Amino acid sequence: MRPDILNPLFAETEALKGVGAALAKPLARLGLTRVVDLLFHLPTGIVDRKKVDRLEEADVGRIVTLEVTPTDYRAGGGPRSPFRVQAVDSAGQALHLVFFGNNSGWARKLLPLGEKRTISGKLEQYDVWFQIVHPDTEAADLPEREPVYGLSEGITNKRMGQLVAQAIARAPDLPEWIEPSLLARHGWPSWQEALQRAHADPLDAVARQRLAYDEVFANQLALMLVRASSRKRRGLPLVGDGSLRAQLALPYSPTGAQARAIAEIEADLIQQMPMTRLLQGDVGSGKTLVALMALLMAVEAGAQGALLAPTEILARQHYDTLSRQLAGLPVNVAILTGREKGRVREATLMGLADGSIHILVGTHAIFQQAVAYRNLGLAVVDEQHRFGVAQRIMLASKAERPPHLLVMTATPIPRTLTLTHYGEMEVSRLDEMPPGRQPIETRVLSAERIDEVIEALGRHMAIGGQAYWVCPLVEESEVSDQTAAEQRAAMLRERFGERIGLVHGRMKGPDKDSVMAEFQAARTLVLVATTVIEVGVDVPNATLIIIEGAERFGLAQLHQLRGRVGRGSGRSVCLLLRGRQLSETSRARLALMRETNDGFRIAEEDLRLRGAGEILGTRQSGEQAFRIASPEEVQSLVQTANGDARLLVDRDGGLEAPRGQAARTALYLFERDAAVGLLRSG
Repeated sequence: MRPDILNPLFAETEALKGVGAALAKPLARLGLTRVVDLLFHLPTGIVDRKKVDRLEEADVGRIVTLEVTPTDYRAGGGPRSPFRVQAVDSAGQALHLVFFGNNSGWARKLLPLGEKRTISGKLEQYDVWFQIVHPDTEAADLPEREPVYGLSEGITNKRMGQLVAQAIARAPDLPEWIEPSLLARHGWPSWQEALQRAHADPLDAVARQRLAYDEVFANQLALMLVRASSRKRRGLPLVGDGSLRAQLALPYSPTGAQARAIAEIEADLIQQMPMTRLLQGDVGSGKTLVALMALLMAVEAGAQGALLAPTEILARQHYDTLSRQLAGLPVNVAILTGREKGRVREATLMGLADGSIHILVGTHAIFQQAVAYRNLGLAVVDEQHRFGVAQRIMLASKAERPPHLLVMTATPIPRTLTLTHYGEMEVSRLDEMPPGRQPIETRVLSAERIDEVIEALGRHMAIGGQAYWVCPLVEESEVSDQTAAEQRAAMLRERFGERIGLVHGRMKGPDKDSVMAEFQAARTLVLVATTVIEVGVDVPNATLIIIEGAERFGLAQLHQLRGRVGRGSGRSVCLLLRGRQLSETSRARLALMRETNDGFRIAEEDLRLRGAGEILGTRQSGEQAFRIASPEEVQSLVQTANGDARLLVDRDGGLEAPRGQAARTALYLFERDAAVGLLRSG
């Protein structure tokens, strides 16, 4: 249970004075539904107001607060023209207060002629006039320094500051969870003081670092507790006899890296302690074969295996691949996604319950309560960055004894992030490519050369070649990437006829399958797509990929998309079409893509250029690992936090000792308490 001392912080925002249904809506749009959310909604900047008696050129560009007397109103000539209030300062210096939109009545009411008013705003010079656009007209009690918060329509910065002040007043003086010498070395204040200081002054680096450290520490401690719980729990040892693996007809011998990973997994599976292993492998490094071998070990031992994929396209790709590779073997493979309904679904559920289905492939549907396994021994999770610790714990609950867990990612993960997000796992790394895989030639072209690209695409199609055309991410626009894909497909069909396929995320499952089947059978030669093809599409004959708006993608995503080609023995090419305006970051990204096919090097650069939230796809998955700590703070603090958490567990008596009790509070405060529950159940 959550410690009672934290209960005031987890009350709904409606518990605060002045928050009713109307104000709760804009707060909810910002994700601020509880008092604790307001505490962690730190200011993004600060307004530094200068109080002045008279206007001077030296203050142009600054926010000033001063007393003025309105002298005249000047309406514009048209409905969109600005309304101006002419005023003078205490020395008689003229100033224009400018209001856009239909604000003349409001401005006249707040700034009556001949009456002194205190106003505040950014002083500008327009021609020979001083002016302030949309000044704050109720500025008499404005502080000289005021934090600036992220806002939503319906709430002002002043109101947000008042609500945060109420939230801070509820924040208790919590027991200290940081090791004393570490606290002293950094000069960090207490948690409560750090909270007050960080909201009062966004430039207080020490206070913000303390709060960021607390969050990273809670994360590391949670992962450590999950790992400790796993070591204490008793699972099902899976000792395979090799009979099924011996019957596999492989097109090539496993690489040294694959053989090493398979041996590490086999050594884990025969233990009573459930395996929790992360399999990292670059695009095309052969993770699927390693997963297949692990699943067959489970089936040989009389258990069932489950393979979980993040998208239906990827789940069906895996199902088709496994069904083809296991043809002729006494292994029953089934698929379960949101699309399977009625008798088909019932038959699958019955087969899982009676053990006649040996391997289940599926999406989140295999998490559902109605899905019961006779003897789940191994769960394999593909594209792990889409699933967090909470989902891993949920999957472990699907069997009487926790299953062994193998998670895979084709996004190579820098060491810092491995520690941050997968600290409870052992790691296997596939750093070799199977024989026959060719490096992909990558070129960067201006979008102005799109006509040349289309001509080259026509020549590629003329010799039977297949290609992907990926449409750009579109943000803050009325045009979605789906619309962009539809428009591009229509344009290409005008040129090349019906040999153009189209797939995007909003299509129904059967429609997606139909399009993919046409492309895999080479009845269509070009697949126009959104990033829905980022994972799970394997067409060896496709040797050309064109990515529009390449500067809008992160390095990891570009690398994933590029990995859709280069899957056969032929030469493959990736064309990155860039826009005219490129930032330095975008130039660096595209240059690196041109230079290397090494996913691990790309991952390190992606972390440096974009940050952890992007590389791990947390924006796509909706799981935000950190609310306070920035990616840079995570990198700089995670090693220290890991060491501090280890000291707590190994030297300071764990959660039962006095510092551990304080740390338990931190776990609940930062909502990492699932680890506490897992430890208790273990």
